Amino acid sequence: MSTDRFGISDRYHDAHGAEHVTTPETRAALRRAMGVPDDRGDHAARDDSFGAVSGRDGTADDLVRVLQPGDVRALAAPVELLLEDGTSRVADAALPDDLPLGYHRLRARDGRESSLIVAPAACHLPDDLRTWGWAAQVYAARSRASWGMGDLADLARLGRWTRGLGAGCIMVNPLSAPTPVPLIEPSPYYPSSRRFRNPLYLRVEDVPGFEALGAAGERLANAGRALNRDRRIDRDAVFRLKMEALQAIFARFTDDPAFEAYRAQQGTALVEFATYCALAERHGKDWRRWPVEHRRPDEAAVRVFRSEQADRVRFHAWLQWRLDVQLAAAAREIAIVNDLPIGIDIAGADAWCWQELMAADVSVGAPPDEFSTTGQDWGLTPFVPHRLRAAGYRPFIETIRAMLAHAGGLRIDHVMGLFRLFWIPRGMGAKGGAYVRARADELLAIVAIESVRAGAFIVGEDLGTVEDGVRETLAKRKLLSYRLLYFEPTTARHFPELALTSVTTHDLATIAGLWSGSDVADQKRIGLAPNEAAMRGLRDKIARLDGIPADASSEVAIERTYGALAEAPSRVLLATLDDALAVPERPNMPGTVTEWPNWSLALPQPLEEIETAALPRKLAAALTR
Repeated sequence: MSTDRFGISDRYHDAHGAEHVTTPETRAALRRAMGVPDDRGDHAARDDSFGAVSGRDGTADDLVRVLQPGDVRALAAPVELLLEDGTSRVADAALPDDLPLGYHRLRARDGRESSLIVAPAACHLPDDLRTWGWAAQVYAARSRASWGMGDLADLARLGRWTRGLGAGCIMVNPLSAPTPVPLIEPSPYYPSSRRFRNPLYLRVEDVPGFEALGAAGERLANAGRALNRDRRIDRDAVFRLKMEALQAIFARFTDDPAFEAYRAQQGTALVEFATYCALAERHGKDWRRWPVEHRRPDEAAVRVFRSEQADRVRFHAWLQWRLDVQLAAAAREIAIVNDLPIGIDIAGADAWCWQELMAADVSVGAPPDEFSTTGQDWGLTPFVPHRLRAAGYRPFIETIRAMLAHAGGLRIDHVMGLFRLFWIPRGMGAKGGAYVRARADELLAIVAIESVRAGAFIVGEDLGTVEDGVRETLAKRKLLSYRLLYFEPTTARHFPELALTSVTTHDLATIAGLWSGSDVADQKRIGLAPNEAAMRGLRDKIARLDGIPADASSEVAIERTYGALAEAPSRVLLATLDDALAVPERPNMPGTVTEWPNWSLALPQPLEEIETAALPRKLAAALTR
């Protein structure tokens, strides 16, 4: 198996071991998506997107150098070191031994510059980390005070209760920002921006100034709480009520030194994100359909718009500040493990900001396997690896850093994507896709830097087809593996120590749904063709874990399954809140769009009742080690 100079693999083996050769049509489509004409040949010497001299192959091999403990420090020629803190040094024959961790620049005598990433050998992982926690969909964890969906005050309350049960963390769904225009995207894994957060998670009553709204505020709060009567979450209704209240609060807001400090810290990234939000309110959700003068953040017309709409741009920046304050408060209650989506919405804010780096005409997914015979297309847009690299990885650095803000840990969805991603050209289907490789060593070095700086552990979601050597590399870098009782061939006591381990995920059947058979029935009802033999096999496996009788209730099956999970030596054990409440419906049904209420089902009880329920306490007792 080999790759071309742009990282496109010539073949791959599927889950059954069958070989698939990359066709000329697929290769041509992927190169076009990278902005590289297929007839470019081997003679190109520039990457025109950045105007920087690179290697003959256009992949800019000399633009990034990673330095970790034990690496060779020799230099081919003297350089000036431009350090991240603004200072500079000169190095002649070798790089100094005392360089600080971070992102520096090397300037040669002829003026050419390259990136120097000085990274630790591994991610942050305390030797004494042994804990358990809940995996929670924040939007689903409502209290009686919620406005139709769970919010950051609910997360803080959930954290206090969870800590009182002896747990140490809560793993949450991505809190990433959708485009703030109805219809609001329900999937937390299809973000407009991974660097900023979803204003729907704000607890409006906790925003300073709400009390000044008086009767108007009380009317909105009553309407918001009334949305809790329906278990299915109506994000557009939540959005309308919260935006009306937040705009009224902001209208009375003058200034705050903490807000100005936040804006200064976030810099250009916040300015551009807030500008995108204001433009989307005027032109719609997809920047590719905006007037041409507003399609790029560096256009003069965008600067004029930002000046003319300064108050609206400031409002969207203010929302992010209030989210940051409330998330910080929740994080003081318990360690929050955030979740990094594998990609972004091509029509969204991050893609608008970084459009030259995006492979706009492809989406990422997975090749066909035993659970999805036609493959999977996730609809998310990837970065072009060599363009991202030539940009010094700034978008990736900003994303990881933002995801680790106020977090005790970070789960990287589909961590194999740091090594290779399955690209699907638009219109060709998953069977017409191919793998595209990135520089995993450099991406993992960045993850390690940000992990150490944040004091947060990292989890690599390594489910599915994992190529040889990936798990060994992740373990060496001290990323926790992600293991599921459903899928592991051994009993829990033989699971790896360097792992975050659970029974199931948001994309799979809950234990109650599996045990009762309702999950299979649900799939049939909405027109899917479930693998009934595989589902029976999973149920039988659960039954064998602790000799669970076939006629046991779902609650008994859940309690005894997590009792079996507790035998795992893994550093972190997770129980889903759905299992803790014996919820039969899974949060997300892969392969559906409107057939299933994906990401839109609240938990059947409010937090006030969950806190006194018996089954969560039984699971807590089993998992407390």
